[in-house]
Parts: sequence; structure tokens; C-alpha cells
Amino acid sequence: MDSTRPALRLFVFHHAGGSHLLYRAWPSRLPGSWDVRLMDAPGHGRLLDLPYITDARRLADFFVRRIEPELTCPYAFFGHSMGGLVAYEITRLLAARGRPLPVWLGVSGRAAPRPADLPSPRHALPDSELQTHLELLGGTPDEVFDNPALWARFAPVIRADLQLAETWRPDPDAGPLPVALSAYAGREDHFVPPRDMAGWQEHTERFLGLTVLDGGHFYFQDDPGPLLAHVGRDAAAALAGAGPARSR
Repeated sequence: MDSTRPALRLFVFHHAGGSHLLYRAWPSRLPGSWDVRLMDAPGHGRLLDLPYITDARRLADFFVRRIEPELTCPYAFFGHSMGGLVAYEITRLLAARGRPLPVWLGVSGRAAPRPADLPSPRHALPDSELQTHLELLGGTPDEVFDNPALWARFAPVIRADLQLAETWRPDPDAGPLPVALSAYAGREDHFVPPRDMAGWQEHTERFLGLTVLDGGHFYFQDDPGPLLAHVGRDAAAALAGAGPARSR
């Protein structure tokens, strides 16, 4: 056995308006035998020089082209909010192309696809209303709202990502994914409440359960430990081919 080959390669996809930075402590807090890759969408983080992509399927294609050379060992996806949608679309795209699939998909803070999913177009709100929404949602540093120059820099990124998330529509012919899937929610998340996360059970052939943790939409921001403990267990169970876990 190749000792340099990771037991699992985990790709982590960030939320709308975010980057890899919120997740930068994750590699050191997940199993040492894993290779944790923190991804940035174009126009974010390490890819600031690239133009935004405002279509979820185009963004999925972008990521597939980036990660395909790295799919040389068992791998998995985790995505929060917009990142959960992107991870789902990447998995569907890989399945459509007949590529090896992830052993596990973790979706956090993103409601399960619904045919009549018509969210409010927050990406087109006036600045003041958009700022109010983001403050309630959490996850955006206060200095972004307090500093006009910072807001001018970040507002286009946030609007582009919200446009992607709000204009995406599920494929009505999409069947359940042949991939183990876990869902995660914040108990006090009023934007994506746990009941909206439970629907992910219908989109996978092997549902490993819904885990509800204390906090709002960014329930893991201050302390990712509880979430990462579940991610570690769930992904390891999927990798081992264990039976479905109970909802908790």
C-alpha cells in the first residue's frame, strides 16, 4: 500500500461571498490521513483575478476541470450554503460524465432541491437592504458594512454568488445520487431551518442522516469542532461502507 496516498481527499466548497479563509483551520482538525483541499470559486480568495461565474452548472464544470487530475484516491465533498449546492451539482456532473464518484457528500446550510424553489431575488436588493440581510445571516465581518471602500469591493462578489444561488433551478428529471450523503443544519438558522435540510434524504440512495447543531446559519464559525467531529465520522463511515446512521 502506498503510504503517501491519502485515505480520503476532501474538497471543501465555500459559502456565497466567502472563500477558503473561513475553513483554513479545517485541514489541521480533520484526520491526519486525509488530504483536505479548500476550494475557491473564480473571483474569490486565491482566484480574485478570475471573473465571477453566476451559473451553478458552469461553476460545477469549472471545478470538475480543476479537480479531475486529483481524483486519484477515494474522495469526498463538503459544501456550506452556496457551496452545498455547488458540491451537489459537481456530483451530478461527474455522474453524467461517467466519472468515478465521491464516496461521500456533506451538505450544510442549503435547503434540499425543490421543483417550486423560487427564492426572493436578494442579489438585486438595494445596498442598505442587502446589508441588513447579510447582518442577520451572519458570516460577513462587520468592517465590510462599516467601511464604504470594503463594501464596494465585496458587494459585487456577494451579489454574483447570491445570483447563482437564487437563479439555480433543479433538474426535474434528476434522480437520487448513488452517493452517501449527510446533511447539517444550525438549530437557530431561520434562513435554512433544519426542516428544509431533511429533504436531502430524497436526493440520495444512502442518507446518513441530518445533524442539527447549536447556532444560526454559520453555526460552525466560532467553533468548527462539533461539525468537524461529525464530518470525520460520517465520511469515514461512508468510506468504510457502513450502514446508514440514525438521524440525530
